[in-house]
This record gives sequence, structure tokens and C-alpha cells, in this order.
Amino acid sequence: MRSANSLADLFAAALILFTSGAACAGGPLGIDHKVPLDESGIWSRGAQNAVLGLTVTSVVVAAFWEGGDTRLGKASWQSVDSLLVTAVATTAGKAVFTRSRPSQSDDPNKWFQGKGHYSFPSGEVGAMSAAVTPYILEYQRDNPWIWALEILPAYDAVARVKSQAHWQTDVLAGWAIGAGVGYFAHSNNSPWSLSVMPHSVQVGFRTRW
Repeated sequence: MRSANSLADLFAAALILFTSGAACAGGPLGIDHKVPLDESGIWSRGAQNAVLGLTVTSVVVAAFWEGGDTRLGKASWQSVDSLLVTAVATTAGKAVFTRSRPSQSDDPNKWFQGKGHYSFPSGEVGAMSAAVTPYILEYQRDNPWIWALEILPAYDAVARVKSQAHWQTDVLAGWAIGAGVGYFAHSNNSPWSLSVMPHSVQVGFRTRW
């Protein structure tokens, strides 16, 4: 029950953060507004990097350890696929839209500003969402608590907005891209990244030990 309350509290905080100040907001959904800079505690850049690094590392380690012959291993390789495709998609989006970050401008409507303006979409939130979506889809019927993994992209979305690195629609777009790619990766029974690996990786290092 405590975990459920914590997750609900985080989403409530995110909702307030995303919708407060809507009267003076802008952007494509009318919700983008700069919030006071907060990089303290769990919102620090170091904490953000640590959570992202641990998430991605856990996925990769699980994939190589399990291989593709187990349920966990297959979901892990689907997550690897999702991470790779999402990284390409969000990087391309940044290059196309070249939106100014909140740290660069008070105006959320500054798009196509050229090199150095890479706010839309959020690559990090996209990566978080891409990493957890295949696991959620794989295990949700057995254990609905797997949805608690959504706390990872939710945390990163709030943190990136608080850091003035992204507007609200940037993180929502990244979240949606990661989830969408994760959905399609999970629907692929033969993860393509696993197919290019040698047989020792496909069966997993666990079987060798």
C-alpha cells in the first residue's frame, strides 16, 4: 500500500507541475511554462544520470545474462530494441524541431532555432519509457504491480522540467515515443538486436556458467 501511495503522490506532483500556471502557458498543448529551477536532492543532475544509467545498465545486463530463451531474457532484448529505436527517433526529432529549452528562453513557442536548441522531444524520458514498457506489457497480467515501473519515466519527466532542461510537452512527447516504440518492440517475437548477436549471447551467459 505504501508503494501505491508513493506512486500516486509522484503522479499527483507531476500533474500539478505540468498544469500549474496554465493561464500564462503556451506550446502545442497550451501547458508549457517555465518552473522555478530546482536541482536539489533527487532532482539533481547527478541523481538523474544515476537513475537513467542504472535503468539502462540493468536492462542490458539482464539481456546478456538471460539470453533470448527465457521470458525475462526475451523481454530484456525487446527493451534493448526499444531503447535503440527510441534513441534514434528522439535524436532525429531534436535535430528537426530545434526547440529552445526553458534554460535558453522564457518562450515555449521558439521552434526551429537551429543548432544547440534540442529541447523537443526529451531523449532521457523517452529512454526511461522505452526501457520499462516491454517488461510492463510482458508481466502485467501476472503481476499488475509491474506498472509501478512507470515511476521511472514519471520521475525523470518531473526532474527534467524542474531542471529547466525541457518543457512539459517535451517530456510528454518523449514518454509517448518510448511507450509506442516499446509496444511495437514487445510485439516482435524475435528481437532484432538479439538476432545479430553470436549464439553464446542468444542462449545467455547464465547457461555457460
